[in-house]
Parts: sequence; structure tokens; C-alpha cells
Amino acid sequence: MKIKTKQITVTAIMLAICLVSQFFKNLSIYITGPIINAALILTVLYAGMACGIILSIITPVTSFFITGSPVIPAMFPCIMIGNIILVVCVGLLRKKCGKAAGFPVSIAIGAILKAVFMGIAIALIILPTFLPAPMHKMLPVLQLQFSVTQLITAVIGGVYAVIIAAVLKKTSLAQAD
Repeated sequence: MKIKTKQITVTAIMLAICLVSQFFKNLSIYITGPIINAALILTVLYAGMACGIILSIITPVTSFFITGSPVIPAMFPCIMIGNIILVVCVGLLRKKCGKAAGFPVSIAIGAILKAVFMGIAIALIILPTFLPAPMHKMLPVLQLQFSVTQLITAVIGGVYAVIIAAVLKKTSLAQAD
């Protein structure tokens, strides 16, 4: 597969947006999470699924270097896979679910599947098994962050993406395929 200049440019812009938002992660995941999810979704829409997958893999790594999380290395691949689930759902389902509703429906399905996967893999398996003893008192908060919070931030990010895509389409600044 050949990646074109437009795809590289869109992906680079979305990565830059993700990097800037990650500096606010320690303030609130409800700032960073929706922005990153919106960037993932918009990358799929304007640069393709492959670029969305690349961004899905890069953002947890950059988050670690900027914010110092996650606390357990086994969480990295799960966060990446959760992001990829969202990206693949949007990439595969947005055209199959109907022209008008396909984009929002694909986002909703992707958000739910991402949250379910991360809730099971991270909140129910990795955290209870590998969380260091001094951090056990934080377990309920971390479990919430890697399950329900993932759903909320993915849905909010999806709403942002739908609004941004509609504005871009209306102003003819960009065309979704």
C-alpha cells in the first residue's frame, strides 16, 4: 500500500493535535481523551484506515513520554488495540451502515467495542493482576478510567469528529471519501 502526501499530512496534523492535548492529560482525561479519539476518527475519515491504525499505535507511546502513564507496561498493547478497534469500526462500518447514519453509528459501535475490550483486558485482568500493592487503593478509580471513561471519551470524541467533518464538508475545505 502506498501512502500519499495528503495522508501523511493529515496524519501528521492529527498527531500534532494529539501531542498538544496530551500535555493536558494530568488536568483531565476528559480533555485529552475526546481530542485523541476525535483525531483517530478524523484520521480514518481523511487519511484512511492504515493511517488511523498508525496513529492508534503512536499515541499511547507519546502519552507515556509526556504524562508518564500507564503504570503497567502490559497496558500499552491493550490501549493500542482499543484505539485500533475504534479506528477499524469507523473504517469498515461507516459506509455499510447507510449514507446518513453510517458515520455516527460506526463511531458508536467502535466506542462500545473499545470500552468493552479495554474494560475486560485492562480493568478486569491487567490491573487486578499486576497493579503494585501500594497502588491497590487506586484500583477502583483506575478500573473506571479504563472502562466506562473510555466509552465516554470515545463518544465525546466521536461527536467532535462528526461536527468537524460536517463543518469541513460544508465549507468545502476537505472532502471525506
